[in-house]
Amino acid sequence: MPLYRAIGLMSGTSMDGVDVALVETDGESSLSFGPAGAYPYSDADRALLRGALAEAATLEDRTARPGVLAFAERMVTDRHAEAVEAFLRDNAIDAASVSIIGFHGQTVLHRPKQRLTIQIGDGSALAARLGVDVAYDFRAADIAAGGEGAPIVPVFHRALVAAGGLRGEVALLNIGGVANVTYLSEGEEPIACDTGPGNALIDDLMLQRTGAPIDRHGHTAARGRVNEAALLRLLSHPFFEVSPPKSLDRNAFSLNIISNLSTEDAAATLTAFTAASVLRLFPHLPKEPKLLIVCGGGARNPILVRELALRLPCKVTTADVVGWSSDYLEAQAFGFLAARVVEGLPLTFPTTTGVATPMAGGVLARGRPVCV
Repeated sequence: MPLYRAIGLMSGTSMDGVDVALVETDGESSLSFGPAGAYPYSDADRALLRGALAEAATLEDRTARPGVLAFAERMVTDRHAEAVEAFLRDNAIDAASVSIIGFHGQTVLHRPKQRLTIQIGDGSALAARLGVDVAYDFRAADIAAGGEGAPIVPVFHRALVAAGGLRGEVALLNIGGVANVTYLSEGEEPIACDTGPGNALIDDLMLQRTGAPIDRHGHTAARGRVNEAALLRLLSHPFFEVSPPKSLDRNAFSLNIISNLSTEDAAATLTAFTAASVLRLFPHLPKEPKLLIVCGGGARNPILVRELALRLPCKVTTADVVGWSSDYLEAQAFGFLAARVVEGLPLTFPTTTGVATPMAGGVLARGRPVCV
């Protein structure tokens, strides 16, 4: 298998900005990580994305871009291009040395039961501007084939755990706007699913109550008390009774249940909800994991990590502790997945998205002439 020098891009459901990471990989077992960087959205960018989320809620055609969605798509494409240009400049990397870019885009709607998932961002325009081939639209083929379309990175998690020499039952918990788990056991196919709201509800609460985009380091939650009655109501959502594979839209849960709580108590309750929702998955797994590794933005929230450690029966640690990058793991994953797109390798599997057979996916946009 050839080695690809790939750049992975990720703009998650937390809408904080564009993460960029360089990897060298064959898309299978060879993994080597280079530099990474974060390029934040402005307040105006985030406001535009929130408008796009609202606009997308009524869509039934994944190619439609009514109203602010068209403006948001151009903005997302431009910000990703600017992030890659800055990353190449900051790290003295020649664009001609990059084999492929993995461009996830910004999810604005995810409703797999309707066979509908929408990630805005123009892969062809990005490839043309950067002069580098771009793999994008990673989820659509799986959704069209009846899969959940998410999570899509478990095949990367499997390679990461194998490369790290970890043994036994290991779970990787990625906490972005939505949280998802990959469960790995030696000799078995990975099991994966979304677990619950991740940071989305906490972020929405903070924006609504304080104007701040996040509860930085869990400081607000740390000053509050968990309202157990509200927590039980949140956990009564039918999603938690469903066995994996399963996935969530960012807006699947509402803040109404905690509307009468103080900001501090609401933040504490929502933080506990994110942690407790992970525990609700454990009865659906073949065996309890011995180790759970937290990555994504949630790994930077010590109150959330503490809640996980208190509520889960296994050892809980973070990606940084085991030598990985909590911040850039998803960006690295999309560099890895881009190499798999080029090679035509499966991205999703029956045990990760519920698709009937292992499924290749993604679309390739050429940024440089094809040699014949």
